[in-house]
Amino acid sequence: MQASKKENLKQAAKQLKIKFEEFLRKKDLEQLSEKRKFLEQTKQAMKKSEFWQDVQEAQSLSQEVKKIQDDYGILLDMQERLVDFFELVDISNDDKMIKEAEMELSELQEILKQIQKKFQQGYEKYDQANAVMQITAGAGGVDAQDWAEMLMKMYLKYAANQEIDTEIVSMSKGLEAGIKSVTMKFKGDRAYGLLKQEKGIHRLVRLSPFNANNLRQTSFASVEIIPEIAREEVEIKDKDLKIDTYRASGAGGQHVNTTDSAVRITHQPTNLVVTCQNQRSQLQNKETALEILRGKLYLLAQEKKQEHQAKLKGEQKKVEWGNQTRSYVLHPYKMVKDHRTGIKSAQVEAVLQGDLESLQKTMEKAQ
Repeated sequence: MQASKKENLKQAAKQLKIKFEEFLRKKDLEQLSEKRKFLEQTKQAMKKSEFWQDVQEAQSLSQEVKKIQDDYGILLDMQERLVDFFELVDISNDDKMIKEAEMELSELQEILKQIQKKFQQGYEKYDQANAVMQITAGAGGVDAQDWAEMLMKMYLKYAANQEIDTEIVSMSKGLEAGIKSVTMKFKGDRAYGLLKQEKGIHRLVRLSPFNANNLRQTSFASVEIIPEIAREEVEIKDKDLKIDTYRASGAGGQHVNTTDSAVRITHQPTNLVVTCQNQRSQLQNKETALEILRGKLYLLAQEKKQEHQAKLKGEQKKVEWGNQTRSYVLHPYKMVKDHRTGIKSAQVEAVLQGDLESLQKTMEKAQ
């Protein structure tokens, strides 16, 4: 009887391990050993007095340790307990130890359920990363450019509410009103995770303030969200880049208008183009542009990977990144509607003032 129970526990342990490892692969979370090693090394270093001599560096590392523990602690614990569980099953030679192993198995199965709930469908590898947002005015002329500026202000207010720092990297202003395009950086906890679902086409319906007859106008703007990717994660070869410099335009004082500090980088194999002009030096603009390019290349690789997986599964639907995301109607009625979930709200003006939390929470539940 004991031998049979022990064998059943071994099989259950193997199945649990397979499910856990498969989950890590699906969610691109396989690098747990590196995070564990970083935690162990940093905790050992924190015990030494010289660690705290550079206060800024020490605080930065301490925050990184806390973030890893908050985000991955349950995964690291599961990984460690699985190892211990296999050892427990091996030495279980009496009813008492087998009962203990069965209780541990039940707990581990419950932990796996918690993990699956925490790292649900919307989770991505870089959810904790900083983010770059690019807003581009679409069809609708001056109304669309004004709409693009309204979106920019909405996201800046939302970021302030979430205590996320923002920085305008590059902006092209409209001739009459609004903006043709803007690139912004968002720096803070889960910036990319919070903003990634904003990507796509945003549509505004209103009475045009730029039309003498005050006619109803539909305007469009596209929003692109890019994660900040570590340099070592995405390789960019110098020979693949075409780098142009030009004189920055717009407000910024004498320095901006009299030096060729602005940078445009073209990644020739993919034809991706990134510009940056708001830093004071050409070198800073180049580094910022390369950061954004790394994020774009990462997303492009993810898109190709998803398309390949869909083909292997025989799926006909193509992965699309520019689908219509949300409509904001100010006339003849007031409504904001998310087209991916069908969620509607009459609080369109509150949303335009940066109150996106209720929409995002509802979307997370719908996923």
